[in-house]
Amino acid sequence: MMEYFKKRKARKQEILQRVREDKAKRKDRKQEIAAMPEAERKAAIVSDKQLRKAQKQQRKEELKSLSRKERKVAKKEAKMYKKLKNRPRRIAGWSVVALLVLTVGVTLGPTVSSVVGNITGKHITIDTTNAEGIKAREAADVISEKIANEGLVLLRNENNSLPLADHRINVFGSTAFSFKYGGGGSGASDQTRAVDLFDALKGAGIEYNQELYDYYTELPELKEVTGDSETGLVQVIKGMLSGEEASGEPDVSDSALAQAKEYSENAMIIIQSEGVEASDVSIDELKLSDEMHNLVKKVAENFSNVTIIVNAGNTLELGFIDEYPSIQSVLWVGTPGPFGTKSLAKVLSGELNPSGRMTDTYVYDVESSPASENFGDYQYENLDKAYLNYEEGIYVGYRFYETYYQGNEEGYNQTVQFPFGSGLSFTTFDWNIVNSQLNNDSIELQVEVKNAGEVAGKDVVQVYYSAPYTPGGIEKSSINLATFAKTKSLEPGESEVVTLKYDTRDMASYDMANENYILEQGTYQIKLGKNVHVVDSTLDFELTEDLVYETDADTGTEYKNRFTQSENELTILSRNDWEGTYPSDEDDSKVASDKVIERVQGHEFNDDLDMPTTGADNGLKLEDLKGLDYDDPKWDEFLDQLTVDQMIDYVSEGAYHTREIDELGIPKTVLMDGPAGFSFFFKKFEAGAYPTEIVMASTWNKELAYEMGEAIGKEAIAYGIHGWYAPALNIHRTPQGGRNFEYMSEDPVLNGMIGAGMSKGAQDQGVTVFMKHFIMNEQETNARSGLLVWSNEQAMREIHLRPFEMTVKEAGVTGAMSSFSYVDGKWANPELLNGMLRDEWGFKGVVSSDAVFGFMEPQKAITSGNDLMLDVLSVTKNKKLLEEAYNENPEAMTVGLRNSMHNSLYATLKTYLFN
Repeated sequence: MMEYFKKRKARKQEILQRVREDKAKRKDRKQEIAAMPEAERKAAIVSDKQLRKAQKQQRKEELKSLSRKERKVAKKEAKMYKKLKNRPRRIAGWSVVALLVLTVGVTLGPTVSSVVGNITGKHITIDTTNAEGIKAREAADVISEKIANEGLVLLRNENNSLPLADHRINVFGSTAFSFKYGGGGSGASDQTRAVDLFDALKGAGIEYNQELYDYYTELPELKEVTGDSETGLVQVIKGMLSGEEASGEPDVSDSALAQAKEYSENAMIIIQSEGVEASDVSIDELKLSDEMHNLVKKVAENFSNVTIIVNAGNTLELGFIDEYPSIQSVLWVGTPGPFGTKSLAKVLSGELNPSGRMTDTYVYDVESSPASENFGDYQYENLDKAYLNYEEGIYVGYRFYETYYQGNEEGYNQTVQFPFGSGLSFTTFDWNIVNSQLNNDSIELQVEVKNAGEVAGKDVVQVYYSAPYTPGGIEKSSINLATFAKTKSLEPGESEVVTLKYDTRDMASYDMANENYILEQGTYQIKLGKNVHVVDSTLDFELTEDLVYETDADTGTEYKNRFTQSENELTILSRNDWEGTYPSDEDDSKVASDKVIERVQGHEFNDDLDMPTTGADNGLKLEDLKGLDYDDPKWDEFLDQLTVDQMIDYVSEGAYHTREIDELGIPKTVLMDGPAGFSFFFKKFEAGAYPTEIVMASTWNKELAYEMGEAIGKEAIAYGIHGWYAPALNIHRTPQGGRNFEYMSEDPVLNGMIGAGMSKGAQDQGVTVFMKHFIMNEQETNARSGLLVWSNEQAMREIHLRPFEMTVKEAGVTGAMSSFSYVDGKWANPELLNGMLRDEWGFKGVVSSDAVFGFMEPQKAITSGNDLMLDVLSVTKNKKLLEEAYNENPEAMTVGLRNSMHNSLYATLKTYLFN
């Protein structure tokens, strides 16, 4: 054994030396490129990217030629290389956690009162135990289980193996004793009422093997977890410190296996991933561990009817299910909330017919998307910031796979296992288009859906479009989701006609060259799909000339390119040249240009502003403005009464609450996480708990999304909460995103429609909805130290901004939460928060920051459209910064503070406090 460790240590030293040598080579090459003339420099960068890609492909081919044992060794060494290279960043991440804990634990003069106030909940008064709260929570539980029922997705069902004919089943694996009901961090929820998996099976009439259950519970390796009741802060710290190594799966003994074979031919294994805020998911965690693969192999070779349950908020590699014919069924449950186990059990028994559809593309290789090439730790050498290049452009998720493999069905089938929108049922449905109206204003279809099977069930009708593409022209995916509808539960032989309608201009692409949206002339194919790849029927819509849209349809604001600072070196993926534009996996340091440094560090205060009145005595109370438009002149009279000190205090103390100002009738408000139900980052309390957003989106049910938001709103009223930090509308850019469970989908339209439903449901109850994280918050690595995200205008508008735009326009939200990201080189970018959000889309309301970290300067935020600072640790410091900025730029700061108060109080007037 000692000899083994000596060899391992020696090999580690060899790899470490290689890391150092490679780093030195990269540094020399960077310096060499930096000294070149601009034209040569660009060519060298492109050439190097192509070389790296060829080398990566060569390594993959070499791996294929190795034996299984050699391949395993090579992969372990590659993993060790990556860990050693990234070790400084992991240590830095741990330091952030240590600093947070130390800061909380040490008294630092007046700052500590704010810290303690936020962490203990001193500033926040809510009551979830009153009669109204209990009633609202009971109603929430009903909606939660309804979402779980409709969000489960049946991916495979060979020979109609489900529902089980024989209700006896063997449950293998330790994962059955640590079911993942949700995720961690601000997206967590109260799981104190979570139903244990085995209790759920028993309740549905499924008889699990008690002897096998006892075998597992007696194993020393097994730690039973039936529901996570830790605070979000504890979950985040544990997530950051846990590392990438998954715990091993205990082997099953021959005697236990033999007993199980005698019990039943049915077997079930749960495979999982775990998501938590502040920590991304490693590639290894998205694949079966060797121990879990051995368990699957052993079970599959000994039982004839094996069911795999996918209990994960991230897309996993499921290629192993094709290796074993005995794996008859696969059921995706996601992270389905406290009652998801009941839904799972009811599917096994046949009481529930699954009707969910996948919100992501499941592929055989989770690293096969172009976005995965630019996911990770990328540092500037001359700027204390990390960066992330979204070089995939619009080709996220299915938009890449469907476009890249267009006309290559064999290549597609070798790459994609389950297309976006996939999902099976225990019954079959027939579709018939009974009416269609296709014109320049709108696309409308009426589709009759008939249950042609023998059991009741719901169906999802998906509408996609394919737009004409000119090689070398505007980038376009070969297919895009347009809209969808879900039927009611249809009895055998029963029919329902669903109407699907959307604006024709929703098919337009953004033209960066001319700064407008355009529908180019040609044939638009309108497709009814069972999923994105399986089309049921197609209608053609002919456009005889270009339709150009130069202004926003709702506000009339003229379109323009707002995010133009991306560096010239950024190469965006193009279907006209896949090979030449495919992103590289370069992950070493980079020299930031002077332009980038200037944008990050600089900030211009508008010195051409008149000084507003402050501290006036106009005798107005906030309630006097109830029902008035945002631009009503009476607002100026009211805002004139505020003092600078009052405004600084108000915007600075925006963490989970806002301050009251009694003399002006401004009430205190309480603001709470999160997307899966109310929770407080620092303190536990009882509240409704829902499936995570990925499961809510998997229902493909807009009406149910509204019901969830409505239930949240009713809880808020009962508990005394006025603002909801949700929904989270970011994109599943890659499978590795640590908060993918908290987000909905890889598709912006699905995100937008479900997000708008949730938001409108809560807003209609008089609750401020803070849609988040605005925008481009798809990676946790480096996020809390200020991550520079670079893309182009088209991809930002069509992918990352689209769900937020839909939610603003369809739900009329009055709140938003900005992200940690430096968008186009600016944190709290005014072009984003004012130009896009308010001017172009017409948003009226409050923008809060995400949790404040050191790089988030309040004086820049308040003068750029970010109104509240969600500040837990540094309130006193940031008040001082605002005061200093006021002394240096009194007009600009007073106008900024006044605008922030106007935005915040306008949102407050829309809450149930005044209605």
